[in-house]
Amino acid sequence: MEQGSAGEGVRPPYGPGAYAGTPATGRVPEQMRGGRPQDAPLARGEHTHSEPPAPRVIRHSVRGQILQALRAALVDGELTPGQVYSAPALGARFGVSATPVREAMQQLATEGAVEVVPNRGFRVSERGPHELAELAEVRALIEVPVMLRLARTVPAERWSALRPLADATVTAAAVGDRASYAECDRAFHRAVLTLAGNEQLVAIADELHRRSQWPPVAGPATRRADLLADAAEHTALLDALVAQDLTVVQALVREHFTGADG
Repeated sequence: MEQGSAGEGVRPPYGPGAYAGTPATGRVPEQMRGGRPQDAPLARGEHTHSEPPAPRVIRHSVRGQILQALRAALVDGELTPGQVYSAPALGARFGVSATPVREAMQQLATEGAVEVVPNRGFRVSERGPHELAELAEVRALIEVPVMLRLARTVPAERWSALRPLADATVTAAAVGDRASYAECDRAFHRAVLTLAGNEQLVAIADELHRRSQWPPVAGPATRRADLLADAAEHTALLDALVAQDLTVVQALVREHFTGADG
């Protein structure tokens, strides 16, 4: 059996707004669990004995929202590298059963964010500077030549359409919201690479990007100033792409990958 004590003393990896439709208590709404509030009246012509089972999409929605909240907790450092967390303990914090938490953790395991610990739960992966440097190098090998090619072929108006995505990273950085910044950062890079018309490229680059966003073991918290500087590089990159300045594009992309959250 998994030990619930592994997660004790850690601030619950959620809060108001952690996932859509969730009240400030952090519990998943009753309708998302496929149940009916005890005092809710039956609709006209509704019979409890003939109700079909809740569709599987409801559980999938809960799992998806739990996965989103856990990813945010990982990026924020609320789940500590090297610490083991049990699905029942995290499920109790979210107000759901252990099943959707365990399913979400299995997905995180495939992404390299956690490791399965038999009979105990999931250990948050410990990531050092060397591994982060390797990820940055691989991302540069993939994205630099693609962006240079796009800079030569994509018209200026297509780049201008990406301004709102770059602005969203600035907004998230301005309030120091690391989890929101991580999502906006990946959305911007996905949009840029999508212009290459290669879905496999986008999928691989996005996975590498996500892996690079998990905080390193014993790493310092990212300062708001660092996030703002990183976000400003998105705007500068768009300017260089519009101007087809290949030298600046290459320099910015490489520098971006060596930053705090690039």
